[in-house]
Order: sequence, then C-alpha cells, then structure tokens
Amino acid sequence: MKVAFKVWLDNDGKAFGDGPYELLKRVDETHSLHRAAKEMEMAYSKAWRLIGAMEKKLGFLLIERKVGGLSGGGSLVTLRARNLLNNYEGFRRDVNASLEKIYRKHFNASFGNQNPLPTVGRQNPPRAAKTKGKSK
Repeated sequence: MKVAFKVWLDNDGKAFGDGPYELLKRVDETHSLHRAAKEMEMAYSKAWRLIGAMEKKLGFLLIERKVGGLSGGGSLVTLRARNLLNNYEGFRRDVNASLEKIYRKHFNASFGNQNPLPTVGRQNPPRAAKTKGKSK
C-alpha cells in the first residue's frame, strides 16, 4: 500500500497542477504546443484553452508563440514559466517526501507490511451499546 494524492496551485480555481506541468514540460522539450498536445493525446484546441486559462489565473504568459515562416512556427516556454516548472518540481518533491514520512508515521510503524485499513463491507459491524437490563 502507498499514499496517493493530488496537489495543485489555486487562484480562485485551479491555476496549475500535474497536467499543466506535463504540458508545459513537453512544450519546453519539443518547442511545439502542437507536438506536446499530440504526445499527451490532447486536442490542440484543448491545449490552447488550457494555456490561456492558466495564463489568466497566473497573471503572466507561459509560452511565446512563433508564427509560421520558413522554419515553421513553434512555442517557447517563457522564463517565468520555466521558473514555475522548476519551483513546482521542488514543491512536488517536498510534498511527496513529507506525505511519505507522515504515512510511515501513522501506518507502517504500527502495521508493518499488513494492510492497515479495514476491508469494504465489514463482516461483523459494531453492535449497538446495551443499557443495563435492557437491550436496544
């Protein structure tokens, strides 16, 4: 068993999380929003909407767009976006390490490798408390 979690940055709604992180990371590697979206099996139009929504929530541009031309178009991650990616990577590492430590504190120390959580649909549900001389 392991701990699982989702974490994101919020600014009156989800502003940045694992999905947007992955999209921007791929744009940074491929220099193409179109290619990054394709690699993630995401529609290009959805990728554009996601980038636009994030830029609005975060208050700064995430990618610089290059339009067509002889060498074709492309997208470059802005310096602020690259800083966001680096900070988010460190944040995720710290969150993961902290949650693993908390998980071990509450579960592994007491239960070792056994499953510490009860199974769904317990066979013997707790019985109602009895009062002296009368049963409920």
